[in-house]
Amino acid sequence: MKNNLFKNKKIRIGAAVVIGVVALLLIFRPKPRVNDSLDEVEVTDSVEVQEIVCKYGIPVDRYDINYGIVKPGQNLSVILGDHGVSTETIHELNQKSEGVFDVRKVRDGQSYAVFCRKDSTRQVRFFVYEENPKSYIVFDLRDQRRVYRGENPVEWQRKEIRGKVESSLWVAMQKLDTSPLLAMELSNIYGWTIDFFSLQKEDEFRVIYEQECVEGKELDNFHILAALFRYSDSVYYAIPFVQDGEELYYGATGNSLEGAFLKAPLDFYRITSRFSNSRFHPVLRRYRAHHGVDYAAPTGTPVYAIGNGKVIAKGYQANGGGNFLKIRHNSVYVTTYMHLSRFAKGIKVGSEVKQKEVIGYVGSTGLSTGPHLDFRVFENGKPINPLLIKSQPKKPISPANMPAFEVLRDSLVKRLSGLDSLATDSI
Repeated sequence: MKNNLFKNKKIRIGAAVVIGVVALLLIFRPKPRVNDSLDEVEVTDSVEVQEIVCKYGIPVDRYDINYGIVKPGQNLSVILGDHGVSTETIHELNQKSEGVFDVRKVRDGQSYAVFCRKDSTRQVRFFVYEENPKSYIVFDLRDQRRVYRGENPVEWQRKEIRGKVESSLWVAMQKLDTSPLLAMELSNIYGWTIDFFSLQKEDEFRVIYEQECVEGKELDNFHILAALFRYSDSVYYAIPFVQDGEELYYGATGNSLEGAFLKAPLDFYRITSRFSNSRFHPVLRRYRAHHGVDYAAPTGTPVYAIGNGKVIAKGYQANGGGNFLKIRHNSVYVTTYMHLSRFAKGIKVGSEVKQKEVIGYVGSTGLSTGPHLDFRVFENGKPINPLLIKSQPKKPISPANMPAFEVLRDSLVKRLSGLDSLATDSI
């Protein structure tokens, strides 16, 4: 009996010792060791590791970071040289960058970051050049010497706006604290349906859209989820729908908003002269026919082909249209673009052009008092008013897809109607 009691006592003592040792191990457990490599964390025990904060994929707490803006005349060699990087290392980085990034394209005004060791050497370990808000180039100056491209995480934020036009859609967007470039997106969608040069006061728009953001900064990239435009007493919906693997925007009846011809050959500028059989010419100082539409715009504004076609004439008229182009779209329609400052690269007689392809740039060449585009349309060889050209829609919703389209359309129309609660002050 005594032997059994003594044995049980030894067991209890042994168990207590084991528990004590385990407790000490938990208290003094080793911490994770962070290597000098980019993201590598070596864990010597199965323990919880504290979150490592990274910028450009580099742990920020291990380096002193110097942020800067590329100044005029600076390049990679100058910036790195100012931070004590040897010419040999810079030369090696230039070689490593081949096929990844052309270091000659480092532009002034772009941001960069220099990651230095926290010790007394202040040795540069990484240089990061922000190519654009979404993409950056990492120059790794550690032993391996490598150059690679990274991408910032992107998110899309959903937004809704409603407004009325007072002067222009561009100004309307600004007054709503929305990027005016959203107006460009709407013009791309409605460009076959609505003449944005003829918007009237109180024309209304409602838009549900997503905007791309990087680290809380809004970018000028948009995706229209649904839109409504009340224009000239008619309502035009824009409903995105994927058919045959392609997303297009459709009206309420299922007809594509895209047509054979754009309503205008450039974006958002004033009409200064309309189609007329008797217009007073500002240079010749006499009345004569003006079988076109004049769009006032700054020199260099891109000019688009309003539809697919072939360039049939390109030239210069000193006492007329200046630099001009003619495009045949089909057996019926020909369009002419005059007073161009220059032609788009590669454009020549015989060139095939696509709808909304840039063919030239606004200028004031020839008989002109200021920068503008004189745009003309010929139907079967006769001039017609460009603002009245008819354009048949492309790709209507197929009968097989109509039920799915109607469900989506009804849902989006209901959501657009729900925007009544948003502010509607005239702008």
